[in-house]
Amino acid sequence: MRITSKGQVTIPQYIREEFHLYPNTEVVFKAEAGRVYIEKNPLPNTLRDSPFDYGRGAATLQMTTEEIMALTRSDVSSPENETE
Repeated sequence: MRITSKGQVTIPQYIREEFHLYPNTEVVFKAEAGRVYIEKNPLPNTLRDSPFDYGRGAATLQMTTEEIMALTRSDVSSPENETE
């Protein structure tokens, strides 16, 4: 088995099946005593219980709720915004 120039390696199918390593499974690599280990990352499993927890704290926009709502409701073609 070889590592590609992008650092990728194919995990054999029998290992993926035995350890339930399906597409999009999060894994972590650990180095101990000159060996490298791959393990399923337990953190994403807990995040799946509440999908909102994964994105919590990700927003960096410094706007008030009122300012955001004003942006989503503004429409230049609406009759309320037309001047006579």
